[in-house]
Amino acid sequence: MKLKNIKNLGIAVGVLFTVSSCSEEFLHVEPKGLELVGNYYKNEDQAYSGLVAVYDVMGKQSRGFENMICMLNAGSDDFFAAGGGAGDGAGIHAFDNYTLDQINIPESFWSDFYQGISRANILLERLPETSMDADKKARFTAETKALRAYYYFELVRTFKNIPLILHSISPSETYNIVQALPNEVYAQIEKDLIEAKAVLPNKLLSADTEAGRLTKGSVQALLGKVYLYEGKNSLAAAELAEVNGTPGGTSVYGYKLLSKFADLWKISNKFNSEAIIEITHTDKSNADWGFWGSGADEGNSVNIMVGPRGYTRPTNSPAPDYVSGWSFNTVTPALYNVLKGDPRFDATILDMKALKADGTADWAPNYQDTGYFLKKFAPLNSDTSTGGGATALNYKQDVYAIRLADTYLMEAEALGGTGARAQALLDAVRARVGLASVPVSKDAIMLERRKELAGEGHRWFDLVRTGAAPAALASKGFVPGKNEIWPIPYNNIPNTKIVQNPNY
Repeated sequence: MKLKNIKNLGIAVGVLFTVSSCSEEFLHVEPKGLELVGNYYKNEDQAYSGLVAVYDVMGKQSRGFENMICMLNAGSDDFFAAGGGAGDGAGIHAFDNYTLDQINIPESFWSDFYQGISRANILLERLPETSMDADKKARFTAETKALRAYYYFELVRTFKNIPLILHSISPSETYNIVQALPNEVYAQIEKDLIEAKAVLPNKLLSADTEAGRLTKGSVQALLGKVYLYEGKNSLAAAELAEVNGTPGGTSVYGYKLLSKFADLWKISNKFNSEAIIEITHTDKSNADWGFWGSGADEGNSVNIMVGPRGYTRPTNSPAPDYVSGWSFNTVTPALYNVLKGDPRFDATILDMKALKADGTADWAPNYQDTGYFLKKFAPLNSDTSTGGGATALNYKQDVYAIRLADTYLMEAEALGGTGARAQALLDAVRARVGLASVPVSKDAIMLERRKELAGEGHRWFDLVRTGAAPAALASKGFVPGKNEIWPIPYNNIPNTKIVQNPNY
């Protein structure tokens, strides 16, 4: 992820953190760069470059082949891994059929977030000595703490038993690091977010120059989500209520549901009123195959991954002009049936069977093909990059880490799925797409989340944290007491004090 006005700093940042590629485990984050880091962060410009480097790891959600969205979709009951075959990405297929182990899990799902934590720790240590305006320094510090919390949240809810590292570490220290208790990690996440929330501005000072940066509202939304995952429902509801404001209205932070659901997926509609935490992408990174997925590319890889293979359409066909993609994350019949007849279907699911039947388009069915694809991210030829690098790797569609409909439904859940406000929150999400009110309940809220957020990487976490995973994922091979968390990648265990997760 790059902040909107500093995308071109990627090369400089890459030099500073060249020793921290995502192919390395966190235990080897900083060895060759310690002297350079010690001489950096002398002024505001250098500190700003360091802050960009911390933000950049948020791109893990959607860039590179090993992105969180495609991986998490594959483990849910709404999507298959699919792609070119069972060997086309061992990790994503192993998560799909619940054969994930310490060898086939991609290393980067652990190391990338620890890379972000390492960058945050270094910046937090150096900022006190940086020559810059005190208010700006406080804001940089708050953003860095919030980002560190975000990365720890991703790690603790996937791996659970993780080290809690709050300072820069030398190579000699790496072999003695132990895992913290999950509640200790959550306590630190809360601390970082509460401290950040107290400092950050309610809104960006300038959307033109600061788009993509965290604000009080975005951090408060994340804090509410963290509380919800901890089961601290009253705290979650209180935080999310401030973020959401009056259901259907405009909140104190300026958040408001878009009037048209489909507009959420227009690539040009960046930083809209529904975006709370938005991960930005650019088609100007010149990403190419030689370094794709290494952390140096900034394009949205989900786009090319979910497009149907062999997509063609006759001349003058009214069908959308999609790029021929790689057919990952094909839609399961279960999700198709859930969304059939729902107003969000056409913006969520690309029905290639229907296009083929009416003669307007065709595709080449491949592994785990269902004829249904994830339309929210399906790439159009008009969206391809005109810059350098490989066009397939340089899509500029942003993705939402948190958006307002998500926080509405989280607050309704935190309220126990009952009461007038929970009802109003659920009604607002449904009314946006022209659906009538239904009685609020936890089941109704979870069903609405499934429909509203389909394909955005939330479903697997929703199933696990609510205890619904064993029943929903039994046909995929889910084992209760094991598959609620991921195995720690093997490279982080030998000669260290890291202990593998149970049953792996």
